[in-house]
Amino acid sequence: MSRTTLYVPGDRADRFAKALASGADAIICDLEDAVAETAKATAREAVSKWLGANSGAAAWVRVNNRPDLLEDDAAMVRSLVADGVDFAGVVVPKADRTVCAVDFAGSPVMALIESAVGVRDIYEIAANPAVVRLALGEADLAADMSMEPSADALEMWPIRTRVVVASVGSGLNAPCGPVPTDLNDDEALVASSESLRRHGFGGRSVIHPKQVEAVNAAFTPSADSIAHAEKVVAAYEAAVEEGRAALVLDGEFIDTAVVRQARAVLARTPR
Repeated sequence: MSRTTLYVPGDRADRFAKALASGADAIICDLEDAVAETAKATAREAVSKWLGANSGAAAWVRVNNRPDLLEDDAAMVRSLVADGVDFAGVVVPKADRTVCAVDFAGSPVMALIESAVGVRDIYEIAANPAVVRLALGEADLAADMSMEPSADALEMWPIRTRVVVASVGSGLNAPCGPVPTDLNDDEALVASSESLRRHGFGGRSVIHPKQVEAVNAAFTPSADSIAHAEKVVAAYEAAVEEGRAALVLDGEFIDTAVVRQARAVLARTPR
């Protein structure tokens, strides 16, 4: 599961390899907002050509959710799949029930929740077999709902929690958090990323390579956390072998719930 997904304009193929080398777990080759209207066809061709030459790359394709563009984008994806090109999947912006049902030839879908309709339909979106992860796009969402989020984004937390609940309830990967738009506030980047992790997000998207390191660090367990989790799991498994369902370890009560938390920490540990 990606901690960081770095957006790259689809008409800038010269940046794709550099973006992958930034330390981001995956990139998103963007055909949507990062591409001017006059460059949509050029971007589609550039992304298709680059993915075809780099099968297996950790790259998603963000398509356009517009009737005049979506079918051509989807056709490109289907052509890549038919040619045996391996890539991460499709990011569907302004996701709703209809667009998530588009034929992407079985490609995994990351559904980007960034409209009131998407929030309304989120449980049905999460239940779609093609959807493997939810993501949250707060800039578009705020505009759609006439919201004015404060610096701490307190206004967004009910929706953020809904995204986490929908993800867990449908057995999806932990969701991808919103893009940090302030490129100069490193302190806020770290604090907001750590807050998202504590609330159940598994990572977030970024728009500049300079943001990658801080986000990776925020969503990677510390060495102390890993050591503690390993100790908890080992002690619990030993207790189970002895016929016990719980134990006390260094003054901490350990039962199945605590062990689930420990295993979740280990699952987030880079291999």
